Amino acid sequence: MLGAQCCENPPVLNPLSGSGHAEKLGGLDAYVSGSPDSKKCVLLVSDIFGYEAPNLRALADKVAASGFYVVVPDFLCGDPYDPSNQEKPVHVWIKNHGPDKGFEDTKPVLEAIKNKGITAIGAAGMCWGGKVVVELSKQALNQAAVLFHPTYVTVDDVKDVKVPITILGAEDDFLTPPAVVKQFEEILASKPEVSSYVKIFPNVSHGWSTRYDINEPEAVKAAEEAHKQMLDWFVTYVK
Repeated sequence: MLGAQCCENPPVLNPLSGSGHAEKLGGLDAYVSGSPDSKKCVLLVSDIFGYEAPNLRALADKVAASGFYVVVPDFLCGDPYDPSNQEKPVHVWIKNHGPDKGFEDTKPVLEAIKNKGITAIGAAGMCWGGKVVVELSKQALNQAAVLFHPTYVTVDDVKDVKVPITILGAEDDFLTPPAVVKQFEEILASKPEVSSYVKIFPNVSHGWSTRYDINEPEAVKAAEEAHKQMLDWFVTYVK
């Protein structure tokens, strides 16, 4: 379930942020960055604040600079969670935006990506998006996965993962606490056929990978370390 930490540090959304552009893909609006001539794609699945978050788009641009075509779909269909909307608290908002729907919505997006000639896809998800990505990974619809401080992901989900996966947890996370992340690590260690890497980042809270303050050097440093781990993973396994 979603919790208070999912709603902390909301980004100031900006549809003009990033050096890429928006287009329709698989019936959804999407922010895209990088060369469409690339054969390798990274799908970034946002948290509940959606695809117009500037830090998320900056991450997309960073990944694109390494040779990937990057797609950040609007799985929330123009209705990201708005903490200022008291008529739609998060437990009401989520009823129309379950990650199960997000997973189904990825299928036409993946088809549209493949129609561009792309042959390998990595997928990374933050918070809410982590559940979407783990569902893709259970059906091997992607070549590799990265989960940042995931929400809704269960031990049974991790048991069924079929592609190389990195899970990056936070020391301060009530939704997927370190003890649960350690369980994920133990399960993956018992699956030698699936490459995996698991780390709990010290001194950070749920959401640290994208909802950081760009004016706080330590927060930026922690986020960039996580971003590098993701990029290294995709360079290795998305070929």
